[in-house]
Amino acid sequence: MKKVYDSATEALDGLLFDGMFIAAGGFGLCGIPELLLQAIKEAGTKDLTFASNNAGVDDFGIGILLQTRQVKKMISSYVGENAEFMRQYLSGELELEFNPQGTLAERMRAGGCGIPGFYTKTGVGTVIAEGKEVKNFEGQDYILERGIVADLSIVKAWKADVTGNLVFRKTARNFNPPAAMCGKVCVVEVEEIVPVGSLDPDMIHLPGIYVHRLIQGAHEKRIEQRTTRNKESA
Repeated sequence: MKKVYDSATEALDGLLFDGMFIAAGGFGLCGIPELLLQAIKEAGTKDLTFASNNAGVDDFGIGILLQTRQVKKMISSYVGENAEFMRQYLSGELELEFNPQGTLAERMRAGGCGIPGFYTKTGVGTVIAEGKEVKNFEGQDYILERGIVADLSIVKAWKADVTGNLVFRKTARNFNPPAAMCGKVCVVEVEEIVPVGSLDPDMIHLPGIYVHRLIQGAHEKRIEQRTTRNKESA
C-alpha cells in the first residue's frame, strides 16, 4: 500500500467532498497540519465540520478556512484567539459545539477504538449536559458523550517511517494521536520521513495501522503568543 505522497494536494486527492466531517490535530498553533489545511483551502471544499481543540488564529490554521467561509460547524474547546471565529459565531454564520478539552480528546480516542459512547462527570449541571442522557453511578451523575468518527483526519507529526509509524515532538503531540485515530482515512504531514527500522519501536507514539497517507514538508512553526519586556526593566 502506497502511503507516501509528493504533496498535500496529492495526498488529499479523492478524499475531499462538500459537507464532510474532518478531525484536525494540534493545540493553538502547535502541531497543526498547516500544509493540509492550506490544500483544503485551495481545493475550495465547503460546508465543512471540524472537530479540533481550537480554530487557530485569523490567518493561520483552521482560521484560513473561516476567512473563506468553508467551515459550517466547529466542535471545539477554545476559540479565544480567533476574532473571525468569534464574529461568525456571534452573527449566527457559524455553528459551534463546545466540548471540554478532555472530553473532546476522549471522544476522538473512543471513536478510534470503536467505542460509541462513554459517561463522564465533566459538564454535569452545566449547558454542556443539555439534551444528553444522564446516568447515576454510585450516587454520582454522569453524562453520555458520543465517540467521534470523522470522514477524514489530518494531523502533524515530527517523524514517520514509510509505513506510517509516527513520532510526535514534545507538546506538539497534544490532540494529534486521538485525532488520527478517529478518521475513516488519516492523512499525516511530517517534518521527516525515514526508512523502516530507523525508529525505535518503543518510541513510536502512533502505529502506522492508523495512517493511510503521508507527506513530508517544510513548516512555518509560528509563535502564537509572544511576550517581551524592555531590556532596561530586566
